[in-house]
Amino acid sequence: MSRVVARLKDLTKTYEMGSSSVRALDGLSVEFEAGSFWAIMGKSGSGKSTLLNLLGCLDRPTSGSYVLNGRDVAELSDDELSDVRLANIGFIFQSFNLIAELTVQENIELPGFYADVEEEQYVARARELAELVDLSDRLQHKPTELSGGQRQRVAIARALMNDPSIILADEPTGNLDSSTGDQIMDIIKDLNSKGKTILMVTHDEDVAQHAGEHLYLKDGRRQGSL
Repeated sequence: MSRVVARLKDLTKTYEMGSSSVRALDGLSVEFEAGSFWAIMGKSGSGKSTLLNLLGCLDRPTSGSYVLNGRDVAELSDDELSDVRLANIGFIFQSFNLIAELTVQENIELPGFYADVEEEQYVARARELAELVDLSDRLQHKPTELSGGQRQRVAIARALMNDPSIILADEPTGNLDSSTGDQIMDIIKDLNSKGKTILMVTHDEDVAQHAGEHLYLKDGRRQGSL
């Protein structure tokens, strides 16, 4: 029987905008099984970014519940939330979000450093991950010395550092040409084939076709299709 790694029930997120309020998510319920690959889609303002922030434990819902690996994140303190995020979630961003002053090796190591892992362990792990994404010969380079595709591969390796339950990918091919984007999707699909749960926001129908499941949002609600 498949295990549910993340469960959302009647999830609502409301933002106060002066004297008015905006409901970015409106009673969303969905279950993400371990090892699944989801494309999260919808027009601008549909709630995709809000959902990703909630899934990534970067924000809290206004109401409803989000249970991640058996824990209701709404009940956690800020410190506990940070620990859960570090241990359970890997992030891949459209803009890469690498630290320009650090080398490829140091960027990949970063989650291990904050997870209070022994230095010898996270240094070795970073080298293994660099090899996984074919960057072993770029370990001492800075992000500015890399192509867009190489920078995204660094971001993927960094996302894997703490062996997360879920990888959240926000438009992972959005800043790349189609050929490089295909290479990045090949890596993401390979990670999924090895058991990683992938939740990917994309506006690109071609990219979305790589996913086995699709979640369409409109006005913060789940739709049957776009």
